[in-house]
Amino acid sequence: MKLPHIHWPHFHIHFHDRPLSGEPHPDRPFHWRLYGCEAIATAVLMMVGLVGVILLTAPGTWPAHVLTTHPHIQTALCGLCFGLAGTLAAMTPFGKVSGAHLNPSVTLAFMLSKKIVWIDALGYAIAQIVGALGGTVVVYALGLLFAPWRLFASEVHYGATIPADSISVWYALGSEVLVTGLLIVTLYWLAAHPRYKAITPWIGGIFFLVMNPITAWLSGNSVNFARSLGPALFAGDLSSLWIYLVGPFVGSSLAVLAIRYDIFGKIHLLEARLVNFGHHGRVPHFEDPHFKHAAPEHYEEYRDHLERLKAFKARNGNGAGTPAEAAGGVASPSTE
Repeated sequence: MKLPHIHWPHFHIHFHDRPLSGEPHPDRPFHWRLYGCEAIATAVLMMVGLVGVILLTAPGTWPAHVLTTHPHIQTALCGLCFGLAGTLAAMTPFGKVSGAHLNPSVTLAFMLSKKIVWIDALGYAIAQIVGALGGTVVVYALGLLFAPWRLFASEVHYGATIPADSISVWYALGSEVLVTGLLIVTLYWLAAHPRYKAITPWIGGIFFLVMNPITAWLSGNSVNFARSLGPALFAGDLSSLWIYLVGPFVGSSLAVLAIRYDIFGKIHLLEARLVNFGHHGRVPHFEDPHFKHAAPEHYEEYRDHLERLKAFKARNGNGAGTPAEAAGGVASPSTE
């Protein structure tokens, strides 16, 4: 029996594709570089965020000892820490390539708004879960090297989000719905207003700094299934995990519905990237993720730019100087 020939054109780069803004090219349904970068960026989020939360809350650590008498400040700092971990992840080359959604709820919101097609949304969600698990593994592995760290991490369930025992589980679910919805609306509003793009990378830290003292005691303010899954697995408690799947997804969906009906005013989001790094929805190159990708008629100039950059790095020890110098002082073509 002769097997049919299978062609895999989507493994090649196609410069005309706009995978995160509109329909993808029909011959390239998958964008592996985006998914891989999203996984690594999410792992960075988890590693930095979990380490910060464990240091701030585990009995026996110096920060936790200092903050014991100030629980609201402690909770606020935990939110700030995880939010800034997201900022750090977004600022890595991997986050700049993928757009750093870092959260299946955020990706769902973009999919419902038709800014990312379902197959890319699924790739992102899987990548986020894989990255979150990988980041948690690293935090767990630190305990194999340093016994005190294993004790600190286990005492706070590896930074797991856990509903409060003193309330109904429905309050915890409602909290996840509400906080996720507010987060999505905030991100959408900022992403739809380019003049605020300097604030957008930092909004996660600001948002959770404010919200954690108000609602974190109910559910932990996860708003991110991938973030909750990793620590829950290592803590050995999956009984409440459904809250962090249902709550954020419902909250994200309701937020998009509210935005669609202009409840928060006119919000027109052009692309599915939380931070406008300049590549207009196309997949950027690692060689220069800051370079503004150009309109289709300028792709030859873009290729020339990459060649100049490669030669410049080779002459100057792989990284001396700036990409602007490599471009020879010529401004990059832009659609703006």
